[in-house]
Amino acid sequence: MAAYSVALVGLFPELTDAFLGVGVVGRAIREQRVKCRRFNPRDYATDARKTVDDRPFGGGPGMVMMVEPLRAAVHDARTAVPEGSPVVLLSPQGERFDQRLAEQLARLPGLVMVAARYEGVDERFTASEVDRELSIGDYVISGGELAALVVLDAVARLVPGVLGNPDSTTAESHVDGLLDYPHYTRPEVEGGSRAPAVLLSGDHGSVARWRRREALGRTWQRRPRALLDRELSAVDRQLLENYIRDSRENDTETE
Repeated sequence: MAAYSVALVGLFPELTDAFLGVGVVGRAIREQRVKCRRFNPRDYATDARKTVDDRPFGGGPGMVMMVEPLRAAVHDARTAVPEGSPVVLLSPQGERFDQRLAEQLARLPGLVMVAARYEGVDERFTASEVDRELSIGDYVISGGELAALVVLDAVARLVPGVLGNPDSTTAESHVDGLLDYPHYTRPEVEGGSRAPAVLLSGDHGSVARWRRREALGRTWQRRPRALLDRELSAVDRQLLENYIRDSRENDTETE
């Protein structure tokens, strides 16, 4: 199977060095399941100072990344990924990145990700070169490199063979729209708190029902809007009702 190919376009490629060498992504790169090349727009600037930004027309604070160095870097980056790999700009104005989008991107042959800096990029670059804008959340960070690495990590772990246990990708938070259930490991008793007995029972059916119940309950408590448009099965409705009832009884007992 061909490796998933990623090209990162940004002004600070050194920010990615440690990330690309460790963890899931580092192993995927070493095993050649994921390939990653980096392109610095500053290398494509044509003046002696390697200028990549300028003051915004109309005035205002900050600087704006110029079209030509970015365009030249992206054109080279396109040659490093297979045909059908979109150019994605990490931008606060972009579509909110989530697990659903990670799964969509993982089914593509690759990605070109552009990390913006300063006040953003010239809109003419976005209009002519960018296929999609993505945001990792409604907050401000110093540049798009961190956002690009978040997207890369989420997508890379979905590439076949990257995770040692393929079931890992189907048993995590947000995979089916629910938060993950709680996890426990040894020792059985820690700080006076005991791991749930059902997890030690050896009854796989009971364990599966408990985990589903906890996932539904956590989502109800922490991300209730995720359940508003969700069509719950009769079994899921009963599990959630049981969770809510038990939760309210526990709250009453502690008052």
